[in-house]
Amino acid sequence: MCRRENNDLSGNDVVQSFITGSGSFPTFASLNSQLRILVLSLLPSTISDPKNLGTVLHFIYLSSGEGMGGGIRQLLEQVHRLSRRSLFRVLSMGPLPTHLAFIMDGNRRYAKKRGLEDGSGHKAGFSALMSMLQYCYELGIKYVTVYAFSIDNFRRKPEEVQSLMDLMLEKIKSLLDKESIVHEYGIRVYFIGNLGLLNDQVRAAAEEVMKATAKNSRVVLLVCVAYNSTDEIVQAVKRSCVEKADRDVERIQLVDIEENMQMSVAPEPDILIRSSGETRLSNFLLWQTGNSQLFSPDALWPEIGLRHLVWAILNFQRSHSYLEKKKKQL
Repeated sequence: MCRRENNDLSGNDVVQSFITGSGSFPTFASLNSQLRILVLSLLPSTISDPKNLGTVLHFIYLSSGEGMGGGIRQLLEQVHRLSRRSLFRVLSMGPLPTHLAFIMDGNRRYAKKRGLEDGSGHKAGFSALMSMLQYCYELGIKYVTVYAFSIDNFRRKPEEVQSLMDLMLEKIKSLLDKESIVHEYGIRVYFIGNLGLLNDQVRAAAEEVMKATAKNSRVVLLVCVAYNSTDEIVQAVKRSCVEKADRDVERIQLVDIEENMQMSVAPEPDILIRSSGETRLSNFLLWQTGNSQLFSPDALWPEIGLRHLVWAILNFQRSHSYLEKKKKQL
């Protein structure tokens, strides 16, 4: 493969050189088998936007010569990004959900299945969450809610709870990094639940993230931690009673309770996805999911990927008209 001589070629220049064999850019015939496969995989995305090919071929040009490994990684990322963009354009032709909720089930089973040490499954689960958030926000889904830690999880072994709290503290702090997904997509973060049950460090970190992202409005991430639905309902009823005062308790209306629910900052979820094939709600968003579509892929949470999200959205689109009619009848 030729060495790079000029980094100022435009995407169109690269395409022309690639096709005609002119200039210093390598022709298709001169590429190794790996790069040929990558170029061919781009053909579907070039149908929707031919400029995509020029962009990715430019990465091939820049990756020639020294630094080949880094160039290949960039090229792979560009291929995946362009493929997703084309796929999301197709999905956007139909109705899209406004709010997705996830029960991230199967982290411990994932680690056990692969013989990994304790905590490795949850770390892999966090990586899966970051990828899923990226897909959702690229697709234009504004609200994402995740069930991160139930109140019932405090009943686990003390050493396991402490390990999870340590991991949670690390990951919450990472949300404030300049390179984090929060800054990339302008995410406003809410932590939903009985935060008083968390240790001081985790609670302070969560409050810091909420304060730091309070002015973001592009997309929203709701992290349910030290949470279960019955506790949320009880707390909402208590706040409603305080607001009405003792003499007006009998005048409490449904709307009063709904306004005092912590999840009132977001609309009801359109889709609730629980990984690992389980179909139980596990005391999660019981008040909000009466009209939500449920999807339970067999994949454990660290194994969940783009194909599962796409399938859930396609099922949502297929039944969207029926669900909208049912909502109007309520």
